[in-house]
Amino acid sequence: MKFVDEAFIDIAAGDGGNGCVSFRHEKYKEFGGPDGGDGGRGGHVFALADSNLNTLIDFRYARRHEARRGQHGMGSDMFGAAGEDITLKMPVGTIIADADTGEVLYELLQPGEKIMIAKGGDGGFGNLRFKSSINRAPRQKTPGWPGEKKSLKLELKVLADVGLLGMPNAGKSTFIAAVSNARPKIADYPFTTLHPNLGVVRVGPEQSFVVADIPGLIEGASEGAGLGHQFLRHLQRTRLLLHIVDIAPFDEGVDPVAQARAIVAELKKYDKTLHEKPRWLVLNKLDMVPEEERAARVKDFVRRLRWKGPVFEISALTREGCEQLVLAIQRHVQAEQVASAPDLPRDPRFDD
Repeated sequence: MKFVDEAFIDIAAGDGGNGCVSFRHEKYKEFGGPDGGDGGRGGHVFALADSNLNTLIDFRYARRHEARRGQHGMGSDMFGAAGEDITLKMPVGTIIADADTGEVLYELLQPGEKIMIAKGGDGGFGNLRFKSSINRAPRQKTPGWPGEKKSLKLELKVLADVGLLGMPNAGKSTFIAAVSNARPKIADYPFTTLHPNLGVVRVGPEQSFVVADIPGLIEGASEGAGLGHQFLRHLQRTRLLLHIVDIAPFDEGVDPVAQARAIVAELKKYDKTLHEKPRWLVLNKLDMVPEEERAARVKDFVRRLRWKGPVFEISALTREGCEQLVLAIQRHVQAEQVASAPDLPRDPRFDD
């Protein structure tokens, strides 16, 4: 399935039904009085966060979504039926913004979350509403109110705990396949990843975290070069970034330190907040380096990069070092979850 993480749609809630002017006509009741009912309300438009969806492709080809209008009021005190609501299913992590102003209106962050994004119009009043002691035979009625109409921009930012950064062919897809249930395309040429991949890493029976892999970045990505810049938004909600570097590139003329610096520079140009997220350095393809040279090469790399943060040495292909990295990530994610959890009010019954 083609991956789509941005779409524009037009939605229209249903108009309310019109009120009715009617008078009761019964045998032996010459002046039966008004009995015109109100119109029904128009249908609402809802957005529902569906955990089974991971793309906005359905909205790329179906852009207009309208709820039905309310039924008109009728005689004999009969009110019109409400218009049928419609529910638009969207992936968890969808941001709903005004297409004209860019203002964010809603965010779907929890599976099953349901939000009204367009309200149906109220029904109009029938002449039954206008009956009074001085107006025994009212002929007034009101039309139904129009439903809300909006042009919206949908943007998907996947919800993941950990995001993978790196140049094309750094081994990100191999890593996510080695530690999670994701099965991305893996090949020995650049840009095999064309859209974000999500994988769930299970550490224990009730311990897991989600990893997001985006297409590899290249220098100039913030200006539109390559593919990764289109998907950097998917890393904005992560708790931790793993900067994966190919420590043993096939081309001897390629300097992995220069590549690592280029990625950091592009990250800073794109979003300063994203650049300031916790970031760990992961030196991959250790199996391509002779054992006697590994320590020296890693030390030289870290020194030249002037890296001060955590460093992990792995081989995603042979899974060497992956378990230690996964356990460290789980500890970090748990600590972040505890730190960001809201403080619950203290129960005075348990005070000493």
